[in-house]
Amino acid sequence: MSALHIVWFKRDLRTLDHRPLATAAERGPVLPLYVVEPGFWQQPDASERQWLFCRESLVELRQALANLGQPLVVRRGDVVQVLERARRQFGIDGLWSHEETGNGWTYQRDKRVGTWARQHGIVWSEIPQFGVTRRMRSRNGWAKRWEAQMAESITPAPAELQLLEGIDPGEIPWRPCSDLLSDECPQRQIGGRSIGLGELSDFLRHRAPRYQRAMSSPNTAFTGCSRLSTYLTWGCLSMREVLQTSRNHSGRGVSSFESRLHWHCHFIQKLEDQPAIEFSDFHPFMRGIRGADAERLRAWSEGRTGVPFADACMRALRAHGWINFRMRAMLMSFASYNLWLPWRDSGLHLARQFVDYEPGIHWSQCQMQSGSTSINTIRIYNPIKQGMDHDPHGLFIRKWCPELKDVPSIHIHEPWMLGGGMPAPIVDVTTSMQDAKDRIWEIRRSAGFDRHADAIQRRHGSRKAGLKPTTASHRRQRLQPHKGGQQLSLGL
Repeated sequence: MSALHIVWFKRDLRTLDHRPLATAAERGPVLPLYVVEPGFWQQPDASERQWLFCRESLVELRQALANLGQPLVVRRGDVVQVLERARRQFGIDGLWSHEETGNGWTYQRDKRVGTWARQHGIVWSEIPQFGVTRRMRSRNGWAKRWEAQMAESITPAPAELQLLEGIDPGEIPWRPCSDLLSDECPQRQIGGRSIGLGELSDFLRHRAPRYQRAMSSPNTAFTGCSRLSTYLTWGCLSMREVLQTSRNHSGRGVSSFESRLHWHCHFIQKLEDQPAIEFSDFHPFMRGIRGADAERLRAWSEGRTGVPFADACMRALRAHGWINFRMRAMLMSFASYNLWLPWRDSGLHLARQFVDYEPGIHWSQCQMQSGSTSINTIRIYNPIKQGMDHDPHGLFIRKWCPELKDVPSIHIHEPWMLGGGMPAPIVDVTTSMQDAKDRIWEIRRSAGFDRHADAIQRRHGSRKAGLKPTTASHRRQRLQPHKGGQQLSLGL
């Protein structure tokens, strides 16, 4: 067998608008490869619900590639060892993949793959998947580059692929590793490109007009939001095709949706530029200010803090693997301010819960909602007020906290006010919010705080929004409980 071009699939599980696949197919026989990496699935941010969505997407991808002539080849193990076996068996003319801004584990793994490729004289061509720029020196002009990348033509799938005789496609395993914990998520979305396309069509044709009204309340968000984030995370759909398809429609809902596609890449760019923010606070003065508390973390992660709306949101998230952005922010804010938990601890739990976990968005948001970025408005989401605003009659609370089904609506958000043995929450919401504000104020008044904050703004701040380095007075004015406003996140 002549040497092959290997197309390494990662979080890009599609054939349309897949430039590595199309380009490799123009150069010779292609081996489309997915490596199930036990080391990846043993990381603390991985979960079975994520794998099951990935597996369903792989099954559909294998069939799509088989329809072109060569099914997806799946191997389990360390990717460098898998590639080395392929090199020894039949030689490799080139290695092709999309660039990936993943977690710290995938970053180190890609460095190992790059070292291996150079050692053997193999050219590894990494092609950008969406509007994130590698080795970017300045944010200036980023928004224009993003628009230019998104306007490029959709790359068609290859007309055909040569069947590789004698290569076993391999099994797509039910579990990626034996020690991945069972993770029941009965109402999660199903993986695969065909379902993602259906969600896109349904959203643009039927749901987009009410998108802005529906996205904030969990009573309406599950059916009112686009629900495309998971299909974008796993690459069943490309960002480019989603944006270009949406621009064939009009309306405020579509416009709002498109702005969130922009913010999707804006946040991932932060992790691309500074991988350490997955583990370490943006601002050095924020490091180590919170202490681990296993009991509080467990109560919060199980939805039994005694604050009804927060508990209902956590229980819904555990069942669906998704919840709308405002509720994600409220859960993180509650953990960070009211419970004063380290954002890394609570962030890991949320990462496992989200089937659409995107490290670049997730860790920036965890820090943003805990006050660690220093350049954003401090959003202290009062979970009682959020419940009154977005679930005024307690419908969502009663659905997910059935133990409160008989509590009158006037008390549903603070059932302990009834007396009669109703348990109080594990923290006093008002007192803990004030304590958190006092602590953050003290840090922000520290000498030298603003110098670091301005450096963070210059490196990571949005140029499209025209933000300038913030001054101490501006930051003090912006330190207040969150009452609404623009949501700078995917929010799909």
